[in-house]
Amino acid sequence: MSFDLVIKGGKIVLSEHSFVADIGVKDEKIVSVKKEIKSNGAHTLDAKGLLVMPGAVDAHVHLQLPFCGTVSCDDFENGTKAAACGGITTLLDFAIQKKGESLIKAFEDRRKEADGKVSVDYSLHGGITDWNERTRQEMNDLVRDGNPSFKMFMIYRAQGWMADDGILFQGLEETAKNGGTILVHAESAFVLDMLVERHHTTEMMEKHGAYLHTLARPCYTEYEAVRRAATWAKVTGGRLFIVHMSASESAEIVREAKRDGVKIWAETCPQYLLLTDDVFKNKDTGHLYGTCPQIKKKHDQVGLWDGLKKGYVDTVGTDTCTFDTKQKSMWQGDFTKIPFGMPGVETMVPSVFSAGVNKKKLSLNRFVEVVSTNPAKIFGLYPQKGTIKVGSDADICVFDPNRRVVVDYKNMQTRCDWSPFQGMKLKGYPAVTISRGKVVAKDGKFVGTAGHGRFVKRKAWGKI
Repeated sequence: MSFDLVIKGGKIVLSEHSFVADIGVKDEKIVSVKKEIKSNGAHTLDAKGLLVMPGAVDAHVHLQLPFCGTVSCDDFENGTKAAACGGITTLLDFAIQKKGESLIKAFEDRRKEADGKVSVDYSLHGGITDWNERTRQEMNDLVRDGNPSFKMFMIYRAQGWMADDGILFQGLEETAKNGGTILVHAESAFVLDMLVERHHTTEMMEKHGAYLHTLARPCYTEYEAVRRAATWAKVTGGRLFIVHMSASESAEIVREAKRDGVKIWAETCPQYLLLTDDVFKNKDTGHLYGTCPQIKKKHDQVGLWDGLKKGYVDTVGTDTCTFDTKQKSMWQGDFTKIPFGMPGVETMVPSVFSAGVNKKKLSLNRFVEVVSTNPAKIFGLYPQKGTIKVGSDADICVFDPNRRVVVDYKNMQTRCDWSPFQGMKLKGYPAVTISRGKVVAKDGKFVGTAGHGRFVKRKAWGKI
């Protein structure tokens, strides 16, 4: 057999097990996984002493997202280049419906922004903001056409994005029939808005600055909403995915729901695993860390790591939404005007490996499961993505577990002029990222071609 690429002698790490073998790639696919493969003149990559993992699947990104009167500064071209540098080979972004407009049109418009520019493969979740009979029908049409996931927001009343309980209930009912999945941003809108208003005074802003972001969003504004969403999933039989879960109590609620047979899955993010809300206390930089939901406390870190390890937190995604220091400075001392979001795709894989695998919080196989295999399975990409098997796309991260890196945005692909993990010491970093058989990044530098990535259709009824 002839090959386009042969990866020799690496330790292949899957969610199920690990073993040393060679990998043969032909026409963008993995065509052979054997103890020894003769390269027969094909390009050969020596992976001895390295880990060979399926490329990561980040199921939660916001590239070139309009928000707060600006647009996130990593667009589809550069954001996917940054993902490649970080070992991510598939991204899922969002096509958010506009009030009074078609959900299908949102997909068409978003694809026009991305197609021909992305450097790794991508797909889209729908963002439902205008629930009516047309939207319900279009949701079913999109599921049949390979787009089986849709986000609903339990907050953002002022923006007109919020799905009330009745809308969420109906959306979940549809997924019980069509095999789609509702992603939920779970926070309690009315209590949250009341608390924000209560803290939004000149005196409190002068005293607390960006730390008001924490004081106005206590953990119960998240976990109450998680419990409510889990209840609607239980009674409808619908399929629910909790995005960017930040509170340990939320993880416990998901664990209870799973035990009750609810079709529920949950994601957390590196910022909640690696940082605490002390970052908001820095007068000069605290506002940079504004996200929604916000970074929580040490006990939340502990609970989320435990959930990942024990299996009731299913995935790690980034919620990447990159705003630079100029964009973040729009807050002008008012915590309600911080553009929410941070860069993350470039650091997710090495930071979670370093803090998780190296510190015995996750096994190596579980690490692969939460950053690659589980998101691929839940969102209908598996086994095309999320594994290294004959017939799968040749999406591979060759990873050096011993390489030491100090995070510095100046050395990264992102256009952001700061990093939430600036100065963090990491052990373990992507050496080579391969997207559908093409080397797209080496040692943290993009070497591929913009436009190499493709839109990927997915299957309904995904599960782990």
